[in-house]
Amino acid sequence: MRTDRLLARLEQEPERPSNRDVPRMSRTRKLLFGVTSVLYAVIVIAVLVRADLVRLDWQVMLFRPYKQWPQVHEFLDYFVVLGQRGPTAVLVAAWLGWRSWRQRTLRPLLVLGGALLALNATVGAVKIGLGRLGPHYATTVGSAELFAGGDIFPSGHTANAVVTWGILAYLATTPRARRVLSVVAANFALGVGATTVYLGTHWVSDVLLGWAAGLLILLGLPWGEPAIAWAEDRIQAWRDRRRSPTPGRRLVPSPLSPVTRGSLVPSRRGLAAEEMATAQDEAQHGETAVIGGRAASSSGTGIGAARLHHPPVRQHPLRAERAPVSPQPPVGPRRPYSDRSQPRTAYPVPRSN
Repeated sequence: MRTDRLLARLEQEPERPSNRDVPRMSRTRKLLFGVTSVLYAVIVIAVLVRADLVRLDWQVMLFRPYKQWPQVHEFLDYFVVLGQRGPTAVLVAAWLGWRSWRQRTLRPLLVLGGALLALNATVGAVKIGLGRLGPHYATTVGSAELFAGGDIFPSGHTANAVVTWGILAYLATTPRARRVLSVVAANFALGVGATTVYLGTHWVSDVLLGWAAGLLILLGLPWGEPAIAWAEDRIQAWRDRRRSPTPGRRLVPSPLSPVTRGSLVPSRRGLAAEEMATAQDEAQHGETAVIGGRAASSSGTGIGAARLHHPPVRQHPLRAERAPVSPQPPVGPRRPYSDRSQPRTAYPVPRSN
């Protein structure tokens, strides 16, 4: 498969508007947000007062589901990774980064980042504030195990699964895709929450509060759309300033190759024609031109600054352009080849007196 052709085709695709289906805070969404908030508060109060919900937590923990169905233990150990923040965030961010590149917008990535930031702030604050211990670290049977230095309530795996996979349905651009992704996200969220109870890492109430916490983040995302748009505008403006040249900065041209530099040098015939045209133009305005080192003046009456045209530096001809050199006969007397067989006679040397 030729990836270069595929990328070239995608690069030629028109820009797709990404904000045409931005979810609004409708009446139904506000109603769901209110009901989920009430459910969140009820779960927290039920754990604080040690009601029937805490009793259910202990019954499920003592039942030990991982011992009742050990054949699925290995599979669920891998499945629960779908709720861990690191792997799921990287996977979803890669897909949303691809969408951002195709749609020429940062909104998908900013929505994911804002949702995860809000999730960490809200869930982390409740975890640290209540300090509940997990089932494997419980000390007193029937106790809620609150304010003991733990960080298990609400379930971070469950809330993260709701938000991370729910973002895909929230950012869907068609109703059909939104419905399909909503079903997929719900299955992942329910499966991860039930898996943590099966493995004994969370109480049942932890999972219930994690579902509510993640759903509150998803339902409240439309309230954060103005802040996301503001952040995208600021990032785009900063990127434009980085790309545009700074006033006063001297731009250094990149060096040209010999082939390009040779094609940009004009010929001597063109230079001569240009010099003659310049001389005629300056002669009409009474200016003085220097052509080939000589001053050419005219009878014009205009007064102007003389413009000097320096003749170009003469270039050395290439080896292929040089005229061929014909061999010359040897200088001085030389015996023919046929006489070389005869011995050379010695000439008498005159004696000096």
